[in-house]
Amino acid sequence: MIDKVLIANRGEIALRILRACRELGIKTVAVHSTADNTLKHVLLADETVCIGPPQSKDSYLNMPAIIAAAEVTDAVAIHPGYGFLSENADFAERVEKSGFVFVGPKAETIRLMGDKVSAIRTMKEAGVPCVPGSGEPLGADADVTRKIAKNLGYPVIIKASAGGGGRGMRVVHSEAALLNALNVTRAEALAAFGNDQVYMEKFLERPRHIEFQVVADSHGHVVVLGERDCSLQRRHQKIVEEAPAPGITPKQRQMMTESITAALSKVGYRGAGTLEFLYEDGRFFFIEMNTRIQVEHPVTEMITGIDLVKLQLKIAGGEPLPFKQEDVEFRGHAIECRINAEDPKGFVPSPGPVRLWHPPGGPGIRVDSHLYTGYNVPPYYDSLIAKVIAHGEDRDTAIARMRNALSEMVVEGIKTNAPLHQEIFGHTAFRQGGLDIHYLERRLGLK
Repeated sequence: MIDKVLIANRGEIALRILRACRELGIKTVAVHSTADNTLKHVLLADETVCIGPPQSKDSYLNMPAIIAAAEVTDAVAIHPGYGFLSENADFAERVEKSGFVFVGPKAETIRLMGDKVSAIRTMKEAGVPCVPGSGEPLGADADVTRKIAKNLGYPVIIKASAGGGGRGMRVVHSEAALLNALNVTRAEALAAFGNDQVYMEKFLERPRHIEFQVVADSHGHVVVLGERDCSLQRRHQKIVEEAPAPGITPKQRQMMTESITAALSKVGYRGAGTLEFLYEDGRFFFIEMNTRIQVEHPVTEMITGIDLVKLQLKIAGGEPLPFKQEDVEFRGHAIECRINAEDPKGFVPSPGPVRLWHPPGGPGIRVDSHLYTGYNVPPYYDSLIAKVIAHGEDRDTAIARMRNALSEMVVEGIKTNAPLHQEIFGHTAFRQGGLDIHYLERRLGLK
């Protein structure tokens, strides 16, 4: 029985986890850096432990400090949230070996699915469609690399095997640029992830980004909770997400549900996770799996009525899923806007004191945020400060409610990207739906 959880994260997701714990009657421990002693969840937690200075490597990425905090507070489980150590197999292993419950998949599963090359190989073996590519890490033989690219046909994309967050990717349009792009991507991958392995895929020109939410318990049950469209991106970073994805038919959804269920049953998956696909010309191509809760999980919660974070905690406690695939019902449409503390045009981060925070409200509106008037946004971490989610009986209603919400929201003292969202929701192309992943950058003149 999990009766105390250490929250190994910060910001809105830490507050989201704390709220779920409270609903389940679970006590909470908030770990924080010296820069985060006034975070909302830190002020609300049952116990708090400072684990280091502001820099992430000395605090939120400091495994010994986090595990020591769990030991001194008698926590039973550690919830990693998203980002930081959430997909670090070594951390999951150390947590379990230290006698705590890791709220997430087993370490070996994280290793298998966290490395994109092994994840693609696993999905191929299970019959899940994948993007044509090298299938294995690229070696040192330049002639072999050129041959792979020629067979795939330009453009191709070089990706870091351990990549994520939009880093460790480079599109190559010609053979002349291939080897330099390969070397640069390897160097970037080594610096960012400590692993210089890279692989190659055919670069799809106008794909959409469609991902499927899954939950699985330790008793062999896997359920797919539909899909999300996350195609509105800038530099591979998602900005707007929605569920269900416009234009995906019930037949396509059923086909993907069956293949995903078979694949995850085969690897013995446990917890919440997301399989990400590129979708072009009516076909899905697997690209990677995130073995954690996603930033955009609220849109799935809004259309299914299922609390994914509470479910994570129950699964970690050994409980079976309380529903089957046939019990899942989708109601209406939901859209999420990521509100970042940044200049809406230059995208330069905008930390500083929040003089006034007024979240929007009204029918179908949900706001996940750790902001409050007087809070000081630190310069050390991701710029995400709020998520505004709108739900309606159909997509047009959700869009109308989101436009109202964006017009009502007030953030003074720092700049945010809210004006960019207001512009996006005014686009005729967005209202029609089905945009590809390059649309926003073309619209902003970044491509």
